[in-house]
Amino acid sequence: MNESRTVSDQVPAEITPAHEVPAGVGARRDAPVDGRNGCPWHDVQALLRQVKLRPTRQRMALGWLLFAKGDRHLTAEMLYEEASRAKIAVSLATIYNTLHQFTNAGLLREVTVNGSKTYFDTNVSDHHHFFVENEHNLVDIPTADEIIGRLPEIPEGYEVIRVDVLVRLRRKRR
Repeated sequence: MNESRTVSDQVPAEITPAHEVPAGVGARRDAPVDGRNGCPWHDVQALLRQVKLRPTRQRMALGWLLFAKGDRHLTAEMLYEEASRAKIAVSLATIYNTLHQFTNAGLLREVTVNGSKTYFDTNVSDHHHFFVENEHNLVDIPTADEIIGRLPEIPEGYEVIRVDVLVRLRRKRR
């Protein structure tokens, strides 16, 4: 089930921070994961096993926080705050390591803003983002086919892996 939030239901209305997305049934993936049963804890375990990551206590707890609420965008610091509120004892270094392991396994997508701020997106499908600068809020653009008219000539010996478009927004001054 897809609990994905899109710009069409967020802009121009008040934008809800991505880390406050209402709880959903579980993580949305393009292909169903064998062994999923709708229980977020069980589904995280199945997801980790599918990508050959051992379901350690910390990976399970962080995976549950990340994937049990549908598609969302989090920084390591935001996940650390959520883990602390949930009484999950984990260091910020462990969170960074886990986020990078999940990204390398294809469970998350990194979105870098301003060269130093990195968000981790639970929606790994091809899509682009709005970034609301004053609110530090990353929002999915639902359909972006028309954003890129034509790619430049690709140098010989290379292939395009992915195209990321980040459209920066700020509220109009009154």
